[in-house]
Amino acid sequence: MIIPIDITGVELRTERLILRPWRESDLEDFFKYASVDGVGQMAGWTPHESIEKSKEILDMFIAGKKTFAIEYAENGKVIGSLGIEKYKEAEFPEYAELRCRELGFVLAKPYWGMGLMPEAVDAALEWLFTELDADAVFCGHFPHNAQSARVQEKIGFRKVGETMHETRMGTLERAIVNVITREEYLNANRA
Repeated sequence: MIIPIDITGVELRTERLILRPWRESDLEDFFKYASVDGVGQMAGWTPHESIEKSKEILDMFIAGKKTFAIEYAENGKVIGSLGIEKYKEAEFPEYAELRCRELGFVLAKPYWGMGLMPEAVDAALEWLFTELDADAVFCGHFPHNAQSARVQEKIGFRKVGETMHETRMGTLERAIVNVITREEYLNANRA
């Protein structure tokens, strides 16, 4: 079952990051990374062609109350997002009785390869499993997105299947679907 999410007032801190709700004042930072070629395509959307497009999506993030802004603590800039989305319940009936969600994330290109996204995902999982009592969290990636695959592997996600995903670019793409349960996550973090 899909658990309800509302990140209003939630702030998750790691060594280098702050995950928090989006603010109107984040628009310039958002447009700066979302307009760069190669960033959005990894997650299935085209680069933002105008600040108005970024504003439209920013407003959606704020109203939806389920997408964290990822702020780099060193400079106070928003460098990515981490959404806590609904998972495809119909495609994974074996999880029907469990409390579940799915993560989706994107990071600005200059920050790739620094280990920041595993740090952000770990913070979100800790919150989902300990504060919201989630049983399992899904996460997917397109076969060509090796960086996202690596983030999920580092955290301990395991493959549970493949699905077809309609992207915001209007294409139908094959996606690898991974999952991590609360027990798997907590056991890995105790080791």
